[in-house]
Amino acid sequence: MAEVKLLGAWGSPFSRRVEMALKLKGVEYEYIEEDLANKSPLLLKSNPIHKKVPVLLHNGKTIVESLVILEYIDEAWKTDPILPEDPYDKAMARFWAKFLDDMCMPAIWQIMWSKENQREKAIKEAIQHLKTLENELKDKRFFGGEKIGLVDIVANFIGFWLGAIQEASGMELVNKERFPVLCRWIDEYVNCSIVKENLPPRDELIAFLQTRFSASSWKY
Repeated sequence: MAEVKLLGAWGSPFSRRVEMALKLKGVEYEYIEEDLANKSPLLLKSNPIHKKVPVLLHNGKTIVESLVILEYIDEAWKTDPILPEDPYDKAMARFWAKFLDDMCMPAIWQIMWSKENQREKAIKEAIQHLKTLENELKDKRFFGGEKIGLVDIVANFIGFWLGAIQEASGMELVNKERFPVLCRWIDEYVNCSIVKENLPPRDELIAFLQTRFSASSWKY
């Protein structure tokens, strides 16, 4: 049997997306929780460049960066693919995964960490990116069609973490009036059993975020 280990952190959407992919594929693995304030020698050795989670260890080989890990998992275990077979559809899935990581997620965090006089601009930018994402989803059940695929896995930040951020901060960015299609997807997504199994406890995540926002003197 292949030896698979995952170095992760309980509140990291990047770690959780890798766990989701492994479970969708039915891959047995050992999970190792990392204290990011006191990183283990294994983490520092396995990811000396970025020194962050997630890190996948497969038969002694190291794979880092969550999007790279997700594609590796799809290639290494062929059952229940998370990427489309068609080359064009596969390229589009990769595009939207990058859009989520490079555009949507940074824009949302920018709202939380920006100064009050810059926040309105940050909110407008985040809303525009989310509208683009909603337009891509349209009438599909999931971004991957009728089943969860790469883009849905990467969108776990929108599906779960964003709601916790809103509750912890008092900010309302996504609601059914503004984003009806995205909210429908969120409801469907978080109620999938495989997704539920790979989400951190909501109350603990909210408490963690409240501590961070308090430390940064966040006001909304």
